[in-house]
Amino acid sequence: MHLWLIRLRTEVFTPILLTLVFSHSNAEITNLYVKGSTTILPIAQDIAEAFERQCDDVKVHVSGGGSAEGIMALLSGHADIATSSSFITRDELRLAQQRDIYPVPFRIANDCILPVVHISNPLTDISSDHLRDIYLGLINNWKQLGGPDVPIAAISRDTASGTYEVWHNIIMGREPVTIAQPLAHSSAEVVRAVSGNPGAIGYIGLGYLNAHVKPLKVDGVMGSRQSLRNGTYLINRPLFMFTNNWPDGRSLEFINFVLDPRRGQVIIEEAGYIPLK
Repeated sequence: MHLWLIRLRTEVFTPILLTLVFSHSNAEITNLYVKGSTTILPIAQDIAEAFERQCDDVKVHVSGGGSAEGIMALLSGHADIATSSSFITRDELRLAQQRDIYPVPFRIANDCILPVVHISNPLTDISSDHLRDIYLGLINNWKQLGGPDVPIAAISRDTASGTYEVWHNIIMGREPVTIAQPLAHSSAEVVRAVSGNPGAIGYIGLGYLNAHVKPLKVDGVMGSRQSLRNGTYLINRPLFMFTNNWPDGRSLEFINFVLDPRRGQVIIEEAGYIPLK
């Protein structure tokens, strides 16, 4: 394996603001395509709108579909920037190598993944072992955890999701999720499903938490900006944007905008996500 394939996993890509001299003219509109993670989708849309207001000769096209779809779009030349809520996989790196593509990651924010239940559920805390057993199908009624005699409807993200990948690694220990419910294609879909079912449990990124679902502590710790920063919350992750090789032109301007502590990072924090600093 090439050295860069190994170093991508271990190097820390700090939010160094990239240097570029901005030039604006009356040239025709430049299209910039950003695709991938549904977790990152809301902040990518907000940042795109702010970026377009600054650069009136740029149109940013933002779409979701999942982290894996974003990486594949980058590798196939259908996206300028891929958004991903998990790090690029070994299989994706091998494919990139075969296509002579160097995917460069930029950490843009941090996130907690929260288990959420219906607001009527009396449970407030759950162990990581019990979460794993629920998603293995070994615990299937809330009375087994001291709750009401209600069947558990465990809702999981689909396998193209970076959120699923992190849950699969941290909670499941790479064991396959075994549930009867249909897989959800976004955190918003998980919120809708859990809010409408008293027996449901799901997991979402911090930015999707709202009053319609109830977050649970995991091993006695609630996922938050503070617990992520002090290292006490188990299910956490960085959020990424990837470019094909070192970015230039409008892609570079956009990455600069995202990493700027007075612009993109402010938008990220206002949306309920955890900025880099």
